[in-house]
Amino acid sequence: MITMRKIMLAALCSFSLGLFAQTPNWSEHIAPILFNNCTSCHVDGGIGPFSLATYNQAVTYSGGVKNATAARRMPPWPADVQYQRYAHERILSSEEISTIAAWVDGGMPKGDTTKAPAKPTLKKGGSITNPTKTLKMPDYAVNTTADEYRCFVLPTGFTQDQFLTAIEVIPGNLRVVHHALIFHDTGSKPLQMDAADPKPGYLSFGGTGSSTSELIGLWVPGSEPYFFPTGFGIKLPKKGNIILQIHYPGGVSNVTDSTQVILKTTTSMLRQVMISSALNHTSPSLQNGPLYIPANQVKSFNNKYDLPVAISIFTVGPHMHLIGKSIKAFAIPTTKDTIRLFDIPRWDFHWQRAYSFRNVLKLPAGTTLKGFATYDNTSVNSNNPSNPPKAVTLGEATTDEMFLVYFWFTLYQNGDENIAIDNSALKNVSKTPLITASDSRVYPNPASDFVTISDSRFAAGNIQWQVVDVSGKMVMQGESHVSQEQQAQLQVGSLNPGVYQVIAKQGTMVYGARLLKQ
Repeated sequence: MITMRKIMLAALCSFSLGLFAQTPNWSEHIAPILFNNCTSCHVDGGIGPFSLATYNQAVTYSGGVKNATAARRMPPWPADVQYQRYAHERILSSEEISTIAAWVDGGMPKGDTTKAPAKPTLKKGGSITNPTKTLKMPDYAVNTTADEYRCFVLPTGFTQDQFLTAIEVIPGNLRVVHHALIFHDTGSKPLQMDAADPKPGYLSFGGTGSSTSELIGLWVPGSEPYFFPTGFGIKLPKKGNIILQIHYPGGVSNVTDSTQVILKTTTSMLRQVMISSALNHTSPSLQNGPLYIPANQVKSFNNKYDLPVAISIFTVGPHMHLIGKSIKAFAIPTTKDTIRLFDIPRWDFHWQRAYSFRNVLKLPAGTTLKGFATYDNTSVNSNNPSNPPKAVTLGEATTDEMFLVYFWFTLYQNGDENIAIDNSALKNVSKTPLITASDSRVYPNPASDFVTISDSRFAAGNIQWQVVDVSGKMVMQGESHVSQEQQAQLQVGSLNPGVYQVIAKQGTMVYGARLLKQ
């Protein structure tokens, strides 16, 4: 029986091979794509579970690269670029995806290596030139079985008010720094909490635990430095502290981190940029609260905010936790068509980020901001932290939930909408993915003794699999039989509690999934 998936695969192969008189080679065609889009994470020592920095490495993971790029799972860019386009998008064009497929299907020729770009290495140091301050947290030995959110207080030493024009985070250890939030605080509470904790910094999930903290930036894997447009900046009052909140995943032992924050500031008066969660999970913003998702239910919520004045927005940043399924936001002016902000149809807590617009967006006074979010608190959701599912409420723990949309904005002035943040050419992206994402799941998750992995790409026979810890070390490997239901069972009872990556290989197909071991 010919399925739609087979037709799509055949069409993709035919189209991709038709683009070239000869099969594309690694040196001239594939290496530039991988080096420009993948090796900021997939490089020796990087946060990716494997490297794609050499020809042999690309061949080893070629099947997985082909499948992941065709399904647009990689590079990770959860926002739908058919809904809105963004500055500095980390996406592949339709032509780049087709080139990868043609190379894999054509036998993966190496080509003339003298024409290949220089091999990438793990980036060290910052990209901001002539920074005002480089603040480094104390060396911290990460030892945790569960997710840890730790805040580090870094005095700025500023003796007069400053305006932040650029910010960059340099993770001290990419294997354990999951993401980071950066705040500025002029109060004394963070210092008091730091002094009360015997370790460097102090524990605090969600925010900093201080009502005077103001969010000024964030870092997720693959993030670039954040530069405000000329003439704009976030005000940093004198004698303040930078609060660096880092998320370390569970299952980490004796790994040291020493993350840095690089600031570029000026004492000149600039137009002030603010960051606010105007759409949020409390009244009066949340329209159908409280934020409560019963066990074994899929539930949706909506929030709104009416703008009292005209604003110009640079960036938006959605935030949910583990059972988030989708999130979307748009703006409705009183006299114009809907302004699209973002649509993330498949939320992933591990790939949340902020999205800057290509041009500053004007939102007139009277505009209504609207957000919609759906949560899946069933056992079908492989990211559900509870098995069996438990009722989930609003809170700051990983097992609680949130519904926030942050806005980087300033008060509107005439002509703001003409300010370009990214005027580079847009990549051509097909209307729908060339190949739909495979039906892949790992369950139960969290797991105790056994875990089942399921994927529609599995064929009859066996798969070889590995379990990799957060430091990139292979801690378990084996071979398992694939059942008629396209499933395979792994015995993981000997694993220590923590977060792992399951990597399975069958032919050229590579399967990856995150596993939480109880």
